[in-house]
Amino acid sequence: MLHFALRMVAHRIAALLAVACAVLGAAALVTATGVLAESGLRSQLPPGRLGGADVVVAADQEYHVPGDLPIALPERASVPAALTGRLAKLPGVTAAVGDLGFPAAVTDPHGRLVPVADQDPVTAGHGWSSTRLLSDPRIEGRAPTAPAEAAVDASTGLSVGDHVHITANGRPPAPYRITALVHAPDAGIYVTDTRASQLANRVGETTTVSPRAGTVDLVGLRVAPGAGERVAEEVRAAVAGSGLKVLTGADRGTAVAPGVGSARSLLVLLAGIVLLITGFVTAGALGVAIAGQRRDLALMRAVGATPRQIRRLAAAQSTAVATVALVPGVALGYLLARRFRTLLVHRAVLPAELPLTVGPLPALATVVLLLAVVGLAARCAAWRTSRMPATEAVAESRSEPRTPSRARTAAGLLLMAASCALSVPPLLQRTLLGASATSIAGIVAAIGLALAGPALVRTAGEAVVRRLRPGVSAPTWLALSNVRAYAQRVTGVVSPLAMAVVFVLTYTLAQTTVLAATADDTRTGTPAQYRLTAPALGGLPTGTPAAVRRLPGVEAAAPVGTTTVVWPYRMFGDTETESASALVLTPAAKDVLDLGVTRGSLSALTGATIAVSSEVAGPRDAGPGDRVRLFLGDGAPVTALVVAVYDRGLGFGPVVLSHDLAAGHTTTDLDDSVLVRTDGTGRAARALTALAAARPGLALSDATPEAGADTPPEVWINLAVIVVLLGYLLLSIANRLVAATVQRRTEIAALRLVGTTPGQVLAMMRREAGVIALAALVSGVVLSALPLVLLGQGFLHRPWPAGPVWLLPAAALTVLVTSYATVELPTRRALRLPPAEALRAP
Repeated sequence: MLHFALRMVAHRIAALLAVACAVLGAAALVTATGVLAESGLRSQLPPGRLGGADVVVAADQEYHVPGDLPIALPERASVPAALTGRLAKLPGVTAAVGDLGFPAAVTDPHGRLVPVADQDPVTAGHGWSSTRLLSDPRIEGRAPTAPAEAAVDASTGLSVGDHVHITANGRPPAPYRITALVHAPDAGIYVTDTRASQLANRVGETTTVSPRAGTVDLVGLRVAPGAGERVAEEVRAAVAGSGLKVLTGADRGTAVAPGVGSARSLLVLLAGIVLLITGFVTAGALGVAIAGQRRDLALMRAVGATPRQIRRLAAAQSTAVATVALVPGVALGYLLARRFRTLLVHRAVLPAELPLTVGPLPALATVVLLLAVVGLAARCAAWRTSRMPATEAVAESRSEPRTPSRARTAAGLLLMAASCALSVPPLLQRTLLGASATSIAGIVAAIGLALAGPALVRTAGEAVVRRLRPGVSAPTWLALSNVRAYAQRVTGVVSPLAMAVVFVLTYTLAQTTVLAATADDTRTGTPAQYRLTAPALGGLPTGTPAAVRRLPGVEAAAPVGTTTVVWPYRMFGDTETESASALVLTPAAKDVLDLGVTRGSLSALTGATIAVSSEVAGPRDAGPGDRVRLFLGDGAPVTALVVAVYDRGLGFGPVVLSHDLAAGHTTTDLDDSVLVRTDGTGRAARALTALAAARPGLALSDATPEAGADTPPEVWINLAVIVVLLGYLLLSIANRLVAATVQRRTEIAALRLVGTTPGQVLAMMRREAGVIALAALVSGVVLSALPLVLLGQGFLHRPWPAGPVWLLPAAALTVLVTSYATVELPTRRALRLPPAEALRAP
């Protein structure tokens, strides 16, 4: 069987080229998706400043969902400081360090900020003992011993003996003298251990305001040579049942910065749509290739081949072609994954520290998956020919079935009806999840068109042919008759073109509509004109809101923070769990933000209280007066009282926490910014500008960011996927059109033998290309219309989406160029071949 399959491949290289290109592109995309997904699940951050620790004990920074992947918790959870002394007594431990980090930034005597390389200001400050956790540090100078002494990373350019100011954990800048320079990767700013505990609010005198008193961020252990595994096991036994994790080797990097590791979950978002489209395109290309071999398969049936042998033969030759294409496709996939990661790092969607996990599993999964898809699609494509009587199969090998399959047509119509139902969620749920249903609805409708297309094309073709005027030109009559007679062939090229149109319109306009709706919510919900931030200081200094309120022309000022919450809730009898970003506000926020409160009031945001958006209030039974159970960003469970419900959840998120509730459960406890509403005079603007200039690290900006400035990372991922998949779709479509045209050499030769001129053949093929392009464009627009209308109504309260006006004309031009170019060139080549020679060719 394999011998026959390889001989058929040798004689049908042109027809199977589309299959090879489809498989190659599919292999590249699926492999790249697999590499990214594996990286999201298994990628390990470098140990960084913990490179010298053999064992690290830290809190579990994941919320474990039963039966699902864990959810990353980006806020630092603490560890009891007393654990450090207990672990130091274990045999084999040479040093035990209770490490803690706090926001810190250095300013030189001229008031200029001194950047510390490779350090996030949020956790740049540490106690001196944390230098023992660095990997082979070289210390120039001596350790700080007084409260006003500090050591810094040598990359700052400072010298021992320099006098600087350090802004630490929101406190006013204080003078320090540099006593040492630390030469080591990821070194930071170091003060005495006692001073570090005070600056990080971990000492007893702050117990009333900080629940983190008496804790450290993590415990790092250095052990004697060869004792690592034994000590790790003893530590695990010592902390068993406490919820703490013991990390060694590559796992140590997860303890450095929990917020960085949480970005891994973004890499797992790509798989679904990639698999759906690559499977569709590959199966479609196989359908065109097998359709061109029906005569060969029918003749084999006539000489005694069984139906099972015919299907095995079709699958064997397709598998042989796929195997050849898989090798370069898989290799290209690994390169594509690296390029995709570079793009996400460039757009600040992923941290540069997060590496790709490159292993054989994605390649193996790609090979198994695509070979299964190819084998199944080939058997399905050859099913009808293999099941027909031999004589009938030979008779039908030069034509198509007179009546399309009723089951196939019914399945296609059902999918189109299902796409209508899938278009409804944007009306019910004004969230990213609701918007994603728009794209899925369009793709499902396009697949339905591929199934029901032959019946629809045949019906439309017959209606058009019946209405043709008697004097219509011969090329036009032939083109329309071909469309009617070869509806299945036409559908094979119309459906992927229509899918490309649907894909571009629904995916692109879904993203732009969400961005427009989000920007509108933010703009209309922010009466404040200015925002003060301090990213270089790791957070806003604590006295800033009060200082702003004292400025002339300032009418209101309120601090704003952000964090993450995990919300388990009941839905249809099952427990669902969702992680979402949350604002942290005080009651004063009502004067600078208008969240569109419909019930309750933001004035009640004190103590253990929250406000929720209307999109989640109804489905989760969380109205004013209800109590809900949440897990904060550090994993702490809380029960909060709902005091308000608001409408602008798309712009401000589904949950708002009171400042009191979030206190002690964020990495720094500092606010991200302060929003300022003024009387609109130039006096207020000048006062704010002067305040920002007088305090190093403060930055003044407009209260509402420019469009696209706060684009969610999921949007950049979706746009990147659109570009890559669109290129794959167009390449596959072009190959399919070329293959379909090449297979018509016999038809073109027969027309020439009965007197049709080359010019008439070209005119006929051009008209067919025009019909195909028009059908694909109209079908794509029609299939996209309902999802996009409901999307616009749900998100923008109007029956059309937001997006670039040139998108549809560009899609139409691309479809026209693709259709004409891929039909014109193979037709001209076929016309160069003498008709008699074309008829003799296999």
